[in-house]
Amino acid sequence: MHSADWIVLSAYLAATVGIGVLLGRKVKSTADLFAAGGASPWWASGLSAFMTMFSANTFVVWGGMAYEHGIVAIMVNLCYGIAALLAGYTVAGKWKRLGIRTPAEFVERRFGKGALHFYTWSMMIYRMVGAAGALYAIATLTVAVTRGSDTAVSVGGMPPELVTAILIFAAVVVLYTMIGGLWAVLMTDVIQFIVLNVAVIFVVALILLDIGGLGGFIAQAPEGFLSLTSGRYTWFFLFGWVAIHYFMIGAEFAFVQRYLCVPTARDARRGTVLFGLMYLFSPFLWLLPPLLWRVQSPIPEGATDDMIRVLKEEAYIKSCRHVLPIGMVGLMMAAMFSATASLISSQLNVFSGVLTHDIYRPLRNQITDRSLLLAGRLFTLLLGAVIAGIALCIPMLGGAERVIISITELMVVPLLAPILIGLLSRKVNVGALWLTAGICIPLGLMLHFRLIVPPQDSAIGQWLFDQSKTFVGVVLPMVIVLVAHLRARGVDHRWRRIEALQAAETEAEATRTGRADAAPARIVGWSMVVLGAGMTCLIPLNPGQRSIILLFALLVAAIGLAMLGGARYLQSRNAS
Repeated sequence: MHSADWIVLSAYLAATVGIGVLLGRKVKSTADLFAAGGASPWWASGLSAFMTMFSANTFVVWGGMAYEHGIVAIMVNLCYGIAALLAGYTVAGKWKRLGIRTPAEFVERRFGKGALHFYTWSMMIYRMVGAAGALYAIATLTVAVTRGSDTAVSVGGMPPELVTAILIFAAVVVLYTMIGGLWAVLMTDVIQFIVLNVAVIFVVALILLDIGGLGGFIAQAPEGFLSLTSGRYTWFFLFGWVAIHYFMIGAEFAFVQRYLCVPTARDARRGTVLFGLMYLFSPFLWLLPPLLWRVQSPIPEGATDDMIRVLKEEAYIKSCRHVLPIGMVGLMMAAMFSATASLISSQLNVFSGVLTHDIYRPLRNQITDRSLLLAGRLFTLLLGAVIAGIALCIPMLGGAERVIISITELMVVPLLAPILIGLLSRKVNVGALWLTAGICIPLGLMLHFRLIVPPQDSAIGQWLFDQSKTFVGVVLPMVIVLVAHLRARGVDHRWRRIEALQAAETEAEATRTGRADAAPARIVGWSMVVLGAGMTCLIPLNPGQRSIILLFALLVAAIGLAMLGGARYLQSRNAS
């Protein structure tokens, strides 16, 4: 990268930490640290949930799929939008009406302490490994851009640049999450959303100019590249992917936290619907660069599997480097870091909240909220160190990303279906949870490690085996939980504790104004104005692309001014 790109990336990282420090002034209690005091604007909650789905693996995995298979990558990502809309209309408001501080509190009240520990530790391990994989991916992309070559290395040969990148990126995320809490997570997510999408818009526009527009792309696209399904990504897989992510968005702790941080149940629904609507069109935008790059840099005839893998992994960043002016590559790397930071900060905040309120607090007879706040920040620091440590060991794990994708397909619904059904059904008890986990997770692990092998001489048997992960990971747990609901007699005794919470929250919500804090919109607005003004400094370095950079700077500044206008309106409405 050019020195200007490094300056842009470094300034972005410093500004991110600065926003965390600024928002740290709003954090006076654990309610502020882990739930933004219940005063987050609904749009911030929705955009933050949208960004939580992103990481550097989004560009490597889904970008690679788009480069190799085509439009099917967009179809897979549209499933997130459908799942979010379903969650918004069915469960987002219900979570807010519970009046809980953390999602783990619901698990304990609904299913008991055994279930609380099972979910806390199993989901924490799964999500920490996923966050570490994302941290390793963004560090690898950064070093790849720096070196201009592949950085796949063995454990003994990990370059010091990669170690440094992992530690710096981890430190930035931990600092702003530890100081600013959920407020910092939400606000940086909104800024990251704007930067990412504006940067991608410019990449797409420049690539389309380079290949002669969409017509040129369609004419040059490989055979089958525009098909809606491909290979193992069948309509049955897409159905399963919607179901998996309905349960993930509807019940995973990081997303439930977004439903709890807004003033009212209506705000929780609106934020989740915004998340879903954004995912119904945004994949068409941010997956276009690798799709178009396939036309610019086709897969050579006779390419080996290793060559194809490298081409896939590098497709996104190479498409950006090919067209972006000096300084804008640094901004694109900042956008990719932003996506990864969103995922990591969300997991840090939600699990430090669970450890503080639901694991540590019951161990202390008397403890002040100030002491809890300190404990929450220390847990954030500890979990950040764990993520960085795992990221440094990723080469030793040998392709952890592939394992994470497979485990997601096999374990999300068995873990989360009982929680979600337990929210909707008064009859389901803890037995359904243990039965679902006890049957589906061992079967899924047997399939993953190929302890169950497909029949060698049966086409139907082979097809059934190919679909078995979706069946075991999606259909079977849903069937088990629904059967448990139908066979249950009467209301589960633990549901009474949930009813008491709901009654208290309904009474409290009736006295609230439902007005969100106007400060977040001001912070985002000024950040965008400063970013737009700063981008004009790149004009002298790119004499042939002055108009493009100026247009980018004006667009970002205009978004900032619009946010500032919205903040003034919100402040005046709150004052009236």
